Order: sequence, then C-alpha cells, then structure tokens
Amino acid sequence: MKHSSSPAAAQTPQERYRRSLEWLARAEAVIPLGSQTFSKSPASLPRGVSPCFIESGRGSRVWDVDGNEYIDFINALLAVFLGYRDPDVDTAVREQLDNGVSFSLPHRLETAVAEMIIDMVPCAEAVRFAKNGSDATAGAVRLARACTGREHVAVCGYHGWQDWYIGATARDLGVPAATRALTHAFTYNDAASLESLLAAQPGGFAAVILEPMNSDWPAEGFLETVADLTRRHGALLIFDETITGFRFAAGGAQELFGVTPDLATFGKGLGNGHPLAVVTGRHEYMQMMEKIFFSFTFGGETLSLAAAAAVLAKLRREPVLATIHARGEQLLQGLARLIDRHHAAAFAAVSGHPAWPFFRLSDCDPYTALELRTLYLQEMFARGILVNGGHNLSYAHSEADIDALLAAYDEILPLLVAAVGKHDLHERLHCAPLQPLFRVR
Repeated sequence: MKHSSSPAAAQTPQERYRRSLEWLARAEAVIPLGSQTFSKSPASLPRGVSPCFIESGRGSRVWDVDGNEYIDFINALLAVFLGYRDPDVDTAVREQLDNGVSFSLPHRLETAVAEMIIDMVPCAEAVRFAKNGSDATAGAVRLARACTGREHVAVCGYHGWQDWYIGATARDLGVPAATRALTHAFTYNDAASLESLLAAQPGGFAAVILEPMNSDWPAEGFLETVADLTRRHGALLIFDETITGFRFAAGGAQELFGVTPDLATFGKGLGNGHPLAVVTGRHEYMQMMEKIFFSFTFGGETLSLAAAAAVLAKLRREPVLATIHARGEQLLQGLARLIDRHHAAAFAAVSGHPAWPFFRLSDCDPYTALELRTLYLQEMFARGILVNGGHNLSYAHSEADIDALLAAYDEILPLLVAAVGKHDLHERLHCAPLQPLFRVR
C-alpha cells in the first residue's frame, strides 16, 4: 500500500489554515455559528486545525481558501453524489439557466422528474417537491396526521430541524412543550421499543418514521416487524430516505430490503448538490396533499429539477451504484484489516453499507471518543483527507482515492494507539479537544 504524504513539519496549523481562520473571524461577526449548517460549523470541527471554508471542487477533490487540496469524503454532507462539477449535471443546469430558473406557472420538469422517481421507487405513486430533507419529513408527517386524524409520531433517526422532530432531542430550545409531547423516539433494531410506544397510546399514533438504515444494518426481520406493528396500530409507515435513497439502490433502501412504506422522503444526492427534496408515496395518501398546505415559492425551481433529471438518467445509464459500492467494499475491508493490524479494536470499528461506510470511535481509558476524534480529524485534515467519521462516497471517487484514504489510516491508527497507550493524546493535539454537542444520530 502506498502511504500518504505526512504533514509538512515546517508548516504549522496556523500557517496552513491562515485564511480560513481569518474568514472564520469575519463570519462569526455576522453569522451565528459562523455557518448556515450545524454540521459545517466550527462547533463540529477542531478549531485551529481544520479548514473552515472551501473555495472550489472538481470530481472527488476540493480546495480550501488557503489553496490546500483534499480528497473529499464528506461531499457536502452527502449532497454531492456523482462528484463535484459533474459534466452531465452541469450541462443540464446551464441549458436550463438559459431558459429561466423560476416561473409564474409550473414547468414541465416538475412532471418529468416526478415520473422518473415513480418509475424507480417502489412506494412512489405521486410526488411533491421541496428544497430540504427537513421540509420533506415535516410534510410527510403533516400528511400522515391529516390522513389518520391522529397526532403522535414515533421516530428513529435524524429527521431535520423542524419543531415536530427536534423537540424530541437535546436541541429542543424554543419548541413548545405541547409539540414536544407528541414525538416519541424508539431504538433501531429493537422492535419491542416501538411496540411499547404504540401500545401506550392506543389509536394515538399517526406515523412511524425511521431511517431504514444508517450506520448499522437492520437485524433480520426488523423492518418487516416495524411495518407490521405500524399498520396493525393504524399508523402510516414513513421511510426517511434522505440519505439512503438512490444511494443504497436505485429505488432506495425500500428496494434493497424489500419493505415498502406508505410514504417516503428523499433528498441529499438527488440534485448532486442542487437543493431538492421529495415526498412520495401511495396515491390514497398523497392525494391529501391537495387539502393540507405544503407549498414553496421555490418548490418548482428548475435548475435543481434539471440537475435531478440528469442524476437519475445517469444512474440508469452508467454503473454509478456498482462503482460506489465497490469503492465502499474496498474501504470497509481495507480499514477493518488496518484496525486489526494496528491493534486498534479497543476504540475503533467499521460499520455501515458500502455506499456509506463508517469509522467509529469509542471511549478508551483515559480518553473519550471525542478526544480521540479530535486527534483523528486533526491528522486526517493535515494529510489532505476531508472526512468526518462517515465516508460519503461519490461516483467520482477512484480506487486510488480509497488507497490514499487507507494510507492515511495506516499512519493515523498507530498514532491513536500510541496516544492511548502513552497517555499523551493532549500533547499531540494542536487545539482544544472537541466538546460534546447535539448528535444527529
């Protein structure tokens, strides 16, 4: 295995990220958190040893404002599915730009993209568009409440920023108590935890919404049992496929696992970075969209729809998923071998689907997982790898990119093992350790 280049000893983090830190100071003066997105904010990254602003991207690479190059395994929080500046997507967007962006009446692209989604997704019989995954999940829950005449919702996973969901998390400030009382979390791969919720409120649940998979595979029969419990209690089953949709299979996790929900939401990579989300499902439920209010000035914005049409066409035409899954298998198998080789299993593990592999850190005396994560990120960024623990693969990633990532792990895992063994992790840091934050999953 070819090793990655070690960080240049002559360049301090302050030198490497000088312009990033200058722009961060400017941003924090005018933008709360310094970012529009929590997971991109300085609160989520080790301050002083991380790039804060990206200037450009192409394929699997991005360049920060200091000119440092990275292989990007974050990919705009999974929104970039094919790679930066994908030529087919960019061409479609430029051609549509010449005709206009938003109009006074619907554009035919709304219908054309809806038809493509219906052709691919098992549960899809009608489609409504939005801009963010949070819009779509909130719309699906409102729809379920309207269809059932009930109010309570069972949740499992991360479903966005809006009151109905976020009120059930640690970030519930500003959410009315009455709203918080209507949302109830259950545990993934623990159908009994859902059954107890449903039994405690007979006839009270409008919906069960879950991510069909994130970092762990569903246990045998789990999704089927969830579907059965949900319907026996008269609620609607909603799959939040904001991430898994079009990534795990062309028809999403529902196609992969053979469990069809009543409603589903999609987003993230559908527009390869252009903002678009979807609520879809069976006609008998989707027709209620005509009675509830789910409406956006930019719901039919055409650049994102043109991008989505290009993404879906490419997904049908080229081996997009086969390629991404092959890269993921290369990563999962290679990283598992490195963890074993470097005797790092006390605090490190791999998990996830090949399209979304995870490197998981856990507490290891005397250090917390967050302290280990701080050193891990510091060293990955210094080696030109942009990663956050999950590996958000795109069609643009090559075998060489995965080799470079594994070479970085081959250097960093021994550092982590030594830091734990010698109890000198803090001496190896060039920043303060990350602090506990709201976890989205």
